[in-house]
Amino acid sequence: MARARGTGPEFPAHLHRLYAAFPFARSLADDPLSCVRPYARDPRAAEIAGLIAATLAVGNTTAIRGAFRRVAEAVDDDFPGFVEGTSPANFRTRLGSFRHRWIRGDQIGYLALRMRRLYESYPTLESLYLEGSEGDPGGFPGGIHALARGLRGPGRGRVPPPPPGYAQLFPSPLETPTTACKRMTLYVRWMVRDRFPDLGLWKRVPMGELRIPLDLHVHWIAYNTGLTRRRSRSWAAVEEITENLRRIDPMDPIKYDFVLCHTGISGDCPKERDLSICGPCSLRPDCRLWRGRGAA
Repeated sequence: MARARGTGPEFPAHLHRLYAAFPFARSLADDPLSCVRPYARDPRAAEIAGLIAATLAVGNTTAIRGAFRRVAEAVDDDFPGFVEGTSPANFRTRLGSFRHRWIRGDQIGYLALRMRRLYESYPTLESLYLEGSEGDPGGFPGGIHALARGLRGPGRGRVPPPPPGYAQLFPSPLETPTTACKRMTLYVRWMVRDRFPDLGLWKRVPMGELRIPLDLHVHWIAYNTGLTRRRSRSWAAVEEITENLRRIDPMDPIKYDFVLCHTGISGDCPKERDLSICGPCSLRPDCRLWRGRGAA
């Protein structure tokens, strides 16, 4: 394993040890991806359900999973049918009273309408992503940009117009580099990675092209172990962390995302010096809070 810049020489081995011992089954049950995996046998259903789950990925995981279940119940657990049957006249109907944080039912309905329009031109959302990634400037940012623009829609002059706040749900790293675009990168990770716990439904996007879905937990651990020097969750931080992880595993740099995220979610990383919790952590020697200090 190559050493990541800014980290200690033993960090790759410590990170791999954390990964190898991680309780994936425990954490998957608490992850929004657990809501999407049952649809994996139907790629269209999984692609739609995954996008809705990733769009709702705001706040704690219990609330996110609850919000997804409410959407699934409202559409009779038929995501392809919901999208195919959505029209400008009825896209608000089933989800009119839905709320999750600042996300509303009319926004989810409009998302279904946009997906219906996109499926009229593309066989899968992977094809839309590839159109952007193979264009100019291309790569992963170009693919995310194409997805974001496609989902936001053509904008003014169309009927119906997008609901208030809808466009902000789908940022692009090419337009707003101050954002980490966490939910979009998370969605693409679910679709592309073909190793547990991800779905591996998109076969034409290399895993090595993925970027880290940078939430609060991942950023805190990344900053305090030297994977990034950036204090804010910007696209520059995404690129820096990903490049450092790519030095450790060029073919699958994002394999560590789930582990780092749930180390924070579960409380296994208390974000303060607490020997009773931090003691067993394989990353403790690399953590800024512990480096150069005793165990007391």
